[in-house]
Amino acid sequence: MKKEQLFLTDWKRIFFGDTPPLFMLEVLMRTFFIYLVLVIAMRIFGKRLTGQISLIEMAIMLTMGAILAPAMQLADRGLLSGVIALLCALAVERGINYWGLKNNQAERVIQGKESVLVEDGILQLEKLRSNRISRVQVMSVLRSKNIYNVSKIHRLYVEACGLFSVYTRETNEPGLSTLMENDPDIHSIQQIVPDRLACKSCGNTAPATPKPGDCTVCKTNQWVTAYR
Repeated sequence: MKKEQLFLTDWKRIFFGDTPPLFMLEVLMRTFFIYLVLVIAMRIFGKRLTGQISLIEMAIMLTMGAILAPAMQLADRGLLSGVIALLCALAVERGINYWGLKNNQAERVIQGKESVLVEDGILQLEKLRSNRISRVQVMSVLRSKNIYNVSKIHRLYVEACGLFSVYTRETNEPGLSTLMENDPDIHSIQQIVPDRLACKSCGNTAPATPKPGDCTVCKTNQWVTAYR
């Protein structure tokens, strides 16, 4: 459409576009049909597509949106082309999953693998960076599981599907608090350990006196109060 054909008061074009108003009824019919097809497709794809999904399943979901939107909204696009494209996406997803089932190496390449983010009370900073996960996110995950001290973590994994798996350990060692720094009152549920400091970066602990220099684990010099 040329710019001289555009008018801010052209309400028909703004609300209905270049199609006749009767096409709105067709859009309703198309949407209802595509909805039924999508429900059937979701059943065929399986329960995984409605839960925590893998990278391949995420790509399929995004592809489904691109496939179905034109079939619902564009007058010059038929419904059959959208259905055929959706069946092709289904075939690709099933084929990739079958390949991964038969080949362990292919499965790791396709689905990815888990990474350990915390190991025996120490944040694995390189793994955090490679997975683009911040310390703030890690602390949030631990708080949501009622874990208020990093020292109590034996392992924290981020799974290939994005879920976090937490394994705790029985310990009374002081460590880095997971509670919010800007809310000092909340720390009343913890016990301060005056003779220990915790590295704010990785959670490593060191004696408070003499004042520690760089952290022996992550080589930073950011020490905070240790809690038990």
